[in-house]
Amino acid sequence: MDRPEPKSLVIGLVANEPSGDQLGALLIRAIRTRYPDVQCIGVAGPRMQAAGCQTLFEMERLAVMGLTEVLAHLPELLGLRRRLEEYFIAHPPAVFIGIDAPDFNLGLEARLRARGIKTVHLVSPTVWAWRPGRVNQIRRAVDRLFCLFPFEESFLRQHGVPALYIGHPLADEIPLSVDRQQARAALGLPLAAPIIALLPGSRLSELSSLARPFIETARLCLASRPELRFVVPLVNERLRAYWVAELRRLDPNLPATLLDGQSHTALAAADAVLTASGTATLEALLFKRPMVVAYRLHPLTYHLVKGLRLIKVPYVAMANLLVGQALAPEFLQDACRPERLAPALLAHLNEPERVAMIQAEYQRVHALLRRDAAATAAQNILALIESETDLAPGSQGSWIKA
Repeated sequence: MDRPEPKSLVIGLVANEPSGDQLGALLIRAIRTRYPDVQCIGVAGPRMQAAGCQTLFEMERLAVMGLTEVLAHLPELLGLRRRLEEYFIAHPPAVFIGIDAPDFNLGLEARLRARGIKTVHLVSPTVWAWRPGRVNQIRRAVDRLFCLFPFEESFLRQHGVPALYIGHPLADEIPLSVDRQQARAALGLPLAAPIIALLPGSRLSELSSLARPFIETARLCLASRPELRFVVPLVNERLRAYWVAELRRLDPNLPATLLDGQSHTALAAADAVLTASGTATLEALLFKRPMVVAYRLHPLTYHLVKGLRLIKVPYVAMANLLVGQALAPEFLQDACRPERLAPALLAHLNEPERVAMIQAEYQRVHALLRRDAAATAAQNILALIESETDLAPGSQGSWIKA
């Protein structure tokens, strides 16, 4: 098959949260190195839009987590997915790429694939951790699945999914070592004071659960270490306004610098991190920052997950899964209390030998994840577009390896 002319290449993409938006932007830029005029359209956040992706509606409309939380928004989510399906069937792209958001994207991918549109899923659903039955849906939905973590490829291929481990784009983007002082200077932070980064999540539902315990934890830490300073990156104005309101209500004098985004600079500047569970734990690992992980689900969601024993892994934080031990203490649900979070966080400031061991482990994992992921994904996506031949599940033959 002849390679399509650059101006004829249209790619559909859907991301639903800042981490997916970041991965999508890196992928778009990698594709543009070969097809500068590629047209990208779908659901995109600010980073994907800056990379040249047109969005059909705001990404935040898909940003819902938790079983009970999704139920409350289900009619709208189904309506949005139906509109996307109708759009892409009427205007078929060369390939459709779903970025994470498996409960939303896999159904859309399956419907588009049934109409002859090639489909790719970026970020493996955590079938190795919970709801393993989803692997059958994945197999029906995708022509290619790109895994970001090394243990995922073999599991998926054993179940007939054409999966490839590409490494993690953030591991390529974030340097193996960063200059803490340079980051502090860029943010106007004190060069000598101990600094804790507070990352309370990228969704309003997360912030509404975690803002108070995070602020109260910071206040307890400050009582023990008055020289402490805090930095808080917030992904949009809505979250910033919520945090500011909570800060005024709980502790308006807390020495905290608020940032519009810039989470990577905040992590580079920090000595320790208090973070919500999620991609932020991986980012903290890549910056070699010792962390404490906290999270709260809707009580009904938590009891359903726990009661049905849906979680099959020992840790919730990807940082801990990757190193194979709880180097980042996890405080979930009722354990997410300031009187427990503060001592764990202060320990990262008071135990330099343990911190050095944590940083060595994080360095090892970082090196493992650096595989030029965005370029590898882009090459394989373009090979899929340019070829009529599908990859047989379990075959390695036509993959372009990192």
